[in-house]
Amino acid sequence: MINISAKSVKELREMTGAGMMDCKKALAENEGNTEKAIEALRKKGLASANKKSSRQAAEGIIESYIHTGGKIGILLELNCETDFVARRPEFQALAKDIAMQVAASPDVEFVNTENVSKEFIESESKIQAGREDLKNKPEAIRNKIVQGRIEKRLKEKSLVDQPFIKNPDITIDELIKQNIAKIGENIQIKRFVRFNLGEGVIKEEKNFANEVSEILNK
Repeated sequence: MINISAKSVKELREMTGAGMMDCKKALAENEGNTEKAIEALRKKGLASANKKSSRQAAEGIIESYIHTGGKIGILLELNCETDFVARRPEFQALAKDIAMQVAASPDVEFVNTENVSKEFIESESKIQAGREDLKNKPEAIRNKIVQGRIEKRLKEKSLVDQPFIKNPDITIDELIKQNIAKIGENIQIKRFVRFNLGEGVIKEEKNFANEVSEILNK
């Protein structure tokens, strides 16, 4: 089987806007031939997904997902271009899958790395720069390591960078691009909110022996 380099996959992705795994598969199926891989992606509609991503998406739905046991709830707004697409079963199924992804990803706080707050980045930079294993390293190397760790941390917080729970071979970003190609409209995650039962409530700790004593002494 032909070996497909990460560089060739990256180049094809930049040329077509298709997902990383789709690019790798297209190259593998076409013996590493870039032109044939582009043609294969175009036939599947995947090469046009990136172009559609710049179009306005103001319609869509607000999807809810309550995890088994009722202790985690998710509200998610998924946008598309028309109300017609918003009513399609494929689009609604996608919204449900992404809401489930949020429930399964407790560390995720932002839709993508562009949405990460400046305060979070500054705080994370201070934490990483102060780690013990970096103290004796030259400044240039230390800065490079810190930058790499911050980028990794931001991806851990980004919803679109998470491996899809139903298919870990693709990310949520790639899942959305596949659906853009399939449906023919731009699709964007606008926002999400996670509700954890009892979050923010300080539970009163009771001593059972004292509680029994109080009852007997009444």
